[in-house]
Amino acid sequence: MFTTKKTTRRAGRNVAFAVLLAAALSALSACSGERADSTTAGVSGETVRLQGAGATFPNPLYQKWLSEYGKINPKAKIDYQSIGSGGGIQQIQSQTIDFGASDAPMSDEDLKKAPGEILHIPTVLGAVVITYNLESVAAAPLRFSPDVIADIFLGGIKRWDDARIKADNPGVALPATDISVVHRSDGSGTTAVFTDYLAKVSPEWKTKPGAGKSVDWPVGIGGKGNEGVSGQIKQTPNTIGYVELAYAVQTKLPVALIKNKSGNFVEPSLDAVTAAAAESLATTPEDLRVSITDAAGASAYPISSYTYMLVYKEQKDAAKGKALVDFLWWGIHDGERFAKDLQYSPLPAEIVEKASAKLNSITSGGKTLRS
Repeated sequence: MFTTKKTTRRAGRNVAFAVLLAAALSALSACSGERADSTTAGVSGETVRLQGAGATFPNPLYQKWLSEYGKINPKAKIDYQSIGSGGGIQQIQSQTIDFGASDAPMSDEDLKKAPGEILHIPTVLGAVVITYNLESVAAAPLRFSPDVIADIFLGGIKRWDDARIKADNPGVALPATDISVVHRSDGSGTTAVFTDYLAKVSPEWKTKPGAGKSVDWPVGIGGKGNEGVSGQIKQTPNTIGYVELAYAVQTKLPVALIKNKSGNFVEPSLDAVTAAAAESLATTPEDLRVSITDAAGASAYPISSYTYMLVYKEQKDAAKGKALVDFLWWGIHDGERFAKDLQYSPLPAEIVEKASAKLNSITSGGKTLRS
């Protein structure tokens, strides 16, 4: 077969173009690969399934995170069940889930029961609020002093028109009816936060029910999860209880102002929760397990808390471990932008930096999973 010089030159140009095109595609692929590494589910790019469970406190935000993260990383199939902090801790200890969640940090005793080192990754800040169902005073939020809250849940204050409640709420026509207390029936991080606060402000509470995920309630009826408590209050007149702020907002329940350590009645706003966290930044320990209830700041909301993801530092499965680390990295960085719309306060920058260092320390087979 014969070829002309013109044909030869054309063929040469085609070859050159093909080489340049291949090089460009290779470079583009490499760039895409670098970007995908931070969101790809597994090391090989295969679909990875992760199961988490625990706190009901952050569940509205976590469901939003899973929805949004699934859009950018469809190969990461992540499910989260809001079963309460107690259940989340038990299941991460027994390794029946890939990650747990709790509003209350695990105790030293709880950590010792786990077969490996568990890290606490703070994800967001929230407020535990006092909410109630009183039709006659629905127009304005009630106010409560710490000792009054403690005595209501101890059963010492039994009626809505008690003189001490009136003293906090001058001019409010409080009904002459009995108070019905609603509390959590399950092991709960929300309960741990609330009772941690009560133990700080009431010596009687500290020595009797005490603080913890489950306590022996002196009075009241139980509801499972934040959903159960808010639902019970919503449908039952003259009730009072405690829930995470997002649940009160969702069910359109009123929330009380609480007198803080500085003597100011403070509403559970996002800024007031952030102010509570700011008071503890300098004293936050290396493992990030910290209580920020009853903070001293003038504008601090007194029943504020971090909520945590619980993960093993050494991951048995590298693909699942990488998927988990990548999801949590996205959550405490990009995912924080969804917090305020769901009534949570984003993490302070200092805590994001410390949480990022924790994620960078997670390994599988001795190899770091963050790329």
